[in-house]
Amino acid sequence: MTKSISEPQPDAIKGVVLEVRGLSKEFAPAKGGAATTALNDVSLNVSAGPGTGPAGADGTGKTTLIRITPGLLKPSRGTVTVLGLDSVRESIRIQSRVGYMPQKFGLYEDLSVRENLDLYADLQGVPGAERRERYRRLLSMTSLTPFTERLAGALSGGMKQKLGLACSLVKSPQMLLLDEPTVGVDPVSRRELWKIVYELVEARNIGVLLSTPYLDEAERCDEVLVLHQGQKLDQGGRQKFQQQVRGRVLLVTPPPEVRPRQIQRYFAGEKKILDTTIRSGKIRVVTDGSGQEAIAGLLPSGWQPDIQQATPSFEDAFMAMIPGREGRFQPFEKTTSLGHSGPREKIMVRTRELSKSFGSFQAVKGLSFDVRQGEIFGLLGPNGAGKSTTFRVLCGLSPATSGEVSVAGKDLRRSRARARARLGYMAQQFSLYAQLTIRENLRFYGRVYGLSKKHLQQRIAWAFDEFGLGTWEDTVAAGLPGGYKQRLAMAAALLHEPDILFLDEPTSGVDPLARREFWLRINGFAEQGVTVVVTTHFMEESEYCDRMLIMSQGQSLALGTPGEIRSLVRTDDNPEPSIEDAFIALAKGEVKEVRSEE
Repeated sequence: MTKSISEPQPDAIKGVVLEVRGLSKEFAPAKGGAATTALNDVSLNVSAGPGTGPAGADGTGKTTLIRITPGLLKPSRGTVTVLGLDSVRESIRIQSRVGYMPQKFGLYEDLSVRENLDLYADLQGVPGAERRERYRRLLSMTSLTPFTERLAGALSGGMKQKLGLACSLVKSPQMLLLDEPTVGVDPVSRRELWKIVYELVEARNIGVLLSTPYLDEAERCDEVLVLHQGQKLDQGGRQKFQQQVRGRVLLVTPPPEVRPRQIQRYFAGEKKILDTTIRSGKIRVVTDGSGQEAIAGLLPSGWQPDIQQATPSFEDAFMAMIPGREGRFQPFEKTTSLGHSGPREKIMVRTRELSKSFGSFQAVKGLSFDVRQGEIFGLLGPNGAGKSTTFRVLCGLSPATSGEVSVAGKDLRRSRARARARLGYMAQQFSLYAQLTIRENLRFYGRVYGLSKKHLQQRIAWAFDEFGLGTWEDTVAAGLPGGYKQRLAMAAALLHEPDILFLDEPTSGVDPLARREFWLRINGFAEQGVTVVVTTHFMEESEYCDRMLIMSQGQSLALGTPGEIRSLVRTDDNPEPSIEDAFIALAKGEVKEVRSEE
């Protein structure tokens, strides 16, 4: 008889739940040619407990490893043993014992929450007599009890992820396989989802194998497996990785009059600097071991930042050990001008009491804010807060129900088409034609934007040079790694030299290397006068914004600079809060609304 979800099962607590030896996997391209090596001679053990997290750039083999584990793919060489079972010969038995949540979990959006659970219970052979109590526990753990009869398609992104996790747990697994389960999920929902996983691990001592683009999540695992181009670079716990970069991590505090992202551009691409990011208003720098000497002489005269040693993290070590850093994070000086000039006080986006309703449901409620030329402006909020709806209104894709909206000086109620001609839009799900090559996609978008043949040829040449797309010119978009899809999507959005760039969660599901490259490019465009409006669930990325609006349930919670937002939750116990700290406090109603127009 199947045991209840809270009972430990003997097979799951004997130590090693996954054993991988000499694993290699090769894929032949669809159109022939040389095989692609996804994994090359990888070995590892996963024990019961918080588990092991594969980490690496796009295309390093993380998903392939997870799919081979339950026997969904067959290895080219090597062996994989799960719960004492061989993944090739005994895959059906393995699949009956593990819970698997892929990147795109197969929810049926026209079915309710309860009906999705019923479907997966049917597929897993869960007896009807056991379902009521199991559903009760799963719905309680995921806080989905009030939404049992709601259609899955009507759930927010975070709720969909939690329902996907519940469906993967309906069989009471002995091992859990999670492939980027928190992509596109806001920080509040991320914490709730991981709380569910940790409680399950503690109650049943099951094994967990997970991949995630969030390196802070990988760091929570017992061990992290670092993969690069299909090969294992290292494996170990948090302290091991921290020790590798101890004494090599610096925090640079900029002068009050200087934006952190301006200083960061001076560090990017320097030989002795292995990584540079912005954290809580400071520039975090990982050096090659030369310490402060690595940044000596890089900054303009007159800039006298405070420099201190920082406690290293797994992310610091990860960025330091990935080979081929040279030139990866160059500041990308522009080879051609985007043609922007004029005062930076010019207002490019203006809303007054903007509201948007769908029937009786009010998705956006009275938003008012301005965005100036050359400003990076962030729209943040939990899943379902109304960010995407606001975005679509600002882009002219959906009319406002009431209020005033102007973009590039054009009233969207009267001149929507003229306003759209001056903006570029990069959707959350890259709007690329999967079966067209890079050049064909760019040619198509250029014609949509009305570029003449000669001008279009010039802009396509610019895109290839600016975004390093030349080696992929004849590759169809579907065959591009995630980072290159992102480059292509941005290149398409910038072909017509827009005044304003709208970016809807542009780094969702993209690896840390591609995210860093992306933000250096955005900084460069903003310095030239391009106005950027961006939504993101990566709270550390909001530090690149000049100002941000945090919203929830369609309403404004806070408007101000990153420093002003962080100051909302500064206490004696937490003197250096992060944007994520402030975001969660605002989303939970622990901080009152604050507004600062400058």
